[in-house]
Amino acid sequence: MLWIADASPRKDGFRFGQGEFEKMIGRLNHVAIAVKDLDAATAVYRDTLGAKVTEPLPQPEHGVTVVFVELPNSKVELMSPLGENSTIQGFVDKNPAGGIHHVCYEVDDIIAARDQMKAAGARVLGTGEPKIGAHGKPVIFLHPKDFLGTLVELEQV
Repeated sequence: MLWIADASPRKDGFRFGQGEFEKMIGRLNHVAIAVKDLDAATAVYRDTLGAKVTEPLPQPEHGVTVVFVELPNSKVELMSPLGENSTIQGFVDKNPAGGIHHVCYEVDDIIAARDQMKAAGARVLGTGEPKIGAHGKPVIFLHPKDFLGTLVELEQV
């Protein structure tokens, strides 16, 4: 199973871990950190830690601008709000120094993963239809209340 959520029943009586589901989670793709100042955050990783950092990539459909810190075994995604209706503006307002926003796991088939999550009782955010993410691949997001308070992104690879 993908999640390690609390096995206690939700208000609707659903208990995680019920049913048979095949393993679908792949490797950790990235950890996303929301920041107010993308240039300053980039400088910390590039200049202080000596990391390779990509150029900024505006993602207007997601309301963010991102850069990726490339690591030998994964990535860190630094993201800042883009536009008036940014999906992360509230998070940045509550965490002005920045903070971990979500984790992203790879899956082979985003539609099968979405359907399996729904069948298991996990909540898929938005319309439930995959959107194209910063890597140019389909992604969905899963409700943090179903995953120990962590927003989870699934990305098809």
